[in-house]
Amino acid sequence: MPKSRDTFPALTAWRRRLLARAVQGGWRWVQEAGSVSAEQPGRLRFGRIGAGTRLAFPQGTVFGEPWIELGEHCVIGEHVTLTAGMMPGLDLGAEPILRLGDGVVLGRGSHVIADTAVTIGSNTYCGPYVYITSTNHSYDDPQVPVGKQWPRTDPVTVGPGCWLGTGAVILPGARLGRNVVVAAGAVVRGEVPDHAVVAGAPARVVRSWDPELGWQPPLRTPAPVPIPEGVTPEQLLAMAELDPDRS
Repeated sequence: MPKSRDTFPALTAWRRRLLARAVQGGWRWVQEAGSVSAEQPGRLRFGRIGAGTRLAFPQGTVFGEPWIELGEHCVIGEHVTLTAGMMPGLDLGAEPILRLGDGVVLGRGSHVIADTAVTIGSNTYCGPYVYITSTNHSYDDPQVPVGKQWPRTDPVTVGPGCWLGTGAVILPGARLGRNVVVAAGAVVRGEVPDHAVVAGAPARVVRSWDPELGWQPPLRTPAPVPIPEGVTPEQLLAMAELDPDRS
């Protein structure tokens, strides 16, 4: 009896699906096993890692862990670099160099380079590929390659409750206040006051909060309506499925 021409393609498709499930399941297992937390530190021995904090796998470059303190319930995305000191193996003294407050989020591919003190306040959220550094190259001597000249360092402080957009760069000496918004791709140096929005390269204040007048210039969109307390995930899904023509 002749075989159907569809038999072998069907078997091939079945094998592909089986292989895909196996690879995806294996990768999820690797991600879980390779993540870092207080209960599962692996080879990394941070000065402090708070309860509920997790570094996703794979991690980026991490060194100087004894001088890095991570607060509670921080989320550190994949390929995030955290360093204290200019190179591994240095004795940086008794005090921590890099401090993350509680609830800090560092998006995928971000870098925090703390050759001198860097502090990120609680509940600060960073989008992917944010770069925070306390060190910058110097080019004082025109006869010496820039990469071989001794760099300049200056402490960095990011206040609590900030939002740093994708690709933002925070340069040495920057001091961001509370609840500052940094636009995507902005390059920040110097001091930024509380409740300000900065954008551009170099970044400048484009919006700020006035206690009497509110946001200046005024916001162009209405404030989002929060989800009422007590609403369950099932109710939210049901609302999302409603036909808008029936509302």
